[in-house]
Amino acid sequence: MEGQLQRVDVTVLPAGWRRLESEIAGNWSPALSPDGRHMAYVSDRGGVPAVWVQPVGSVLAFRVDTGPEPVSAVRWSSGGGWLACQIAPGGAPRNEVWLIRPDGSDLHQVAGFGSDTADNMRWLPGRPVLALTENLTSAVLIDVVTGVRTVVTEGDLVSLLDVDPAGRFALLRYGPRGARDIVMRDLADGVEKPVTRGERAVFSPGGGCVYALSQEGEFPALLRIAGDAVETLAHSPVSAPSATSPDSASSAGSPGSASSAGSPVSVSSAGSPVSATDAAEVEDFIVTADGRTAAVLWNVRGGESEIALIDLDHDGDRVPRRIPLPGPVAGDLTWSFDGSTLGLSAEGPGQPNGVWVWHRESGKVEAVSAEPAAPDAIRPELRVFPAHDGLTLTGWLFSPRTPGPHPTVIWLHGGPEAQERPGHGPLFQALADRGIAVFAANVRGSSGFGRSFVDADNLGLRYGAIEDVRTCVRHLRDSGIAGRVGVMGRSYGGYLTLAALTSFPDLFDVGVDICGMSNFATFYEHTEPWIASAAVSKYGHPVHDAELLRDLSPIHRIDRLRAPLLVVHGANDSNVPVIEATQVVEALAARSHPHRYLLFPGEGHELLHRAARAEFLTETLAWLQTHLG
Repeated sequence: MEGQLQRVDVTVLPAGWRRLESEIAGNWSPALSPDGRHMAYVSDRGGVPAVWVQPVGSVLAFRVDTGPEPVSAVRWSSGGGWLACQIAPGGAPRNEVWLIRPDGSDLHQVAGFGSDTADNMRWLPGRPVLALTENLTSAVLIDVVTGVRTVVTEGDLVSLLDVDPAGRFALLRYGPRGARDIVMRDLADGVEKPVTRGERAVFSPGGGCVYALSQEGEFPALLRIAGDAVETLAHSPVSAPSATSPDSASSAGSPGSASSAGSPVSVSSAGSPVSATDAAEVEDFIVTADGRTAAVLWNVRGGESEIALIDLDHDGDRVPRRIPLPGPVAGDLTWSFDGSTLGLSAEGPGQPNGVWVWHRESGKVEAVSAEPAAPDAIRPELRVFPAHDGLTLTGWLFSPRTPGPHPTVIWLHGGPEAQERPGHGPLFQALADRGIAVFAANVRGSSGFGRSFVDADNLGLRYGAIEDVRTCVRHLRDSGIAGRVGVMGRSYGGYLTLAALTSFPDLFDVGVDICGMSNFATFYEHTEPWIASAAVSKYGHPVHDAELLRDLSPIHRIDRLRAPLLVVHGANDSNVPVIEATQVVEALAARSHPHRYLLFPGEGHELLHRAARAEFLTETLAWLQTHLG
């Protein structure tokens, strides 16, 4: 009983505040205290991502000591007494969840023990209960007062999304990437009822309805579901025809620029053609604990953000209230428990990710920990052009200030379901400052342009994504932008880099492969089991599609490579295991092909330590300048 009393979920604030020194740092994963007066967030100031607590409107802050391992996310309990911290030991994809008081006391691990991984943390509103998922096989509830751990259900590719206030029903998500279904499970008898296809859903405060981000149609829609009644709250509109036609460009909008895309006023029918600059997707949402307001995050204009507030009490036509954004790209939405304050992160070209709050009473946005955008930062322009088969492609072009054509690097993002957006990219800015243009491409498979575009590279359609890279080169050269061309990418983008270099060997002058897959057979053999299971819908089955996967694996045509190649990998990466790099390096060494291998000890699938990122930036700049300069 004494231990339970000590772990009651009541606010405990730090005492040892210190003034923050001037230091450019990235800040993300905002989490607000119940009254919105304090924010916990993750920052890499000091070199390693760690949890900080800071009063809103103050330059004082407190570092919450969770140990030496990097922290990737933090959540503040609705009672105020606990921070749930997601920690990446060794920088690897495997995550642990630890609880700690906001004053730094009572640190203890609650999930992700041994070889397990724990993700998808969510505090159940008004309850000292943490919901999470382990290994995509176990849906778990943890009562932080009693320490009781309850397994809601177990199964393949399952995630726990929410539990209703009465504890009678759970919202679960099943399925691999791009094909996930949300169901409501009766915890008494185990009966499951379909809700919708999608990624996210939560119960209303009273449990009488469900809010879900549905992916049933071509574009996501925010639904309110009560029994058999379904109400659409936000969905992709069709705006006026864009003045930007294929093979053209438009500049990235400034923070807070106006657009009708933030207002759900009309519906795009499934599959109807919408241009890349007109498309608007509901990206995320979050509902206040009292159920009266939803904040909706929109992805608009090829990758910029807008946030709109919806009054959930008002019936009939709802007029969303838009929030001015401090940067072109926003995310990490979070409400304080009392609904007075909305937290968010924002970034832009030359503007590292920062954390901010929007105050309901004043309607103003205020920085908690954020750096202003560099006044001389290069703002990208959105390029729009047709693929070889007529599909519309886009990308963000960072151009040097001198007249072109320029040596140019094509950057390919990971996922492939990610999206290149006009955010903070130190490498892009540094290359452009040195006279090398960067084209950050969104080839088929990228998110933000509708479901059909995301699915357009699945399985055997991946050949089309490889061909898209060649189309990007042709567009840049035909437009007078590019001279010599290199290609680089990270994770899936690293795979696509290798695929392009070996498919079109005479097209590129240099390449950089960052933790990319080179051989699907060894990837499936050595990656984490939950990663392999979830990837089958995108890449193919390692047994049933073995012939296809072999033909798509760049290692089997590595002898065609002509360009010098820099290979970068984290030694602890268990998402794309390091064997994907070593077999490429060994093959190149056997041929005496010009290459370099940059292996980072203590890092996983991402370079989380600032020292490692600084070394990567220096070495990559030197490599590209040498071979493109």
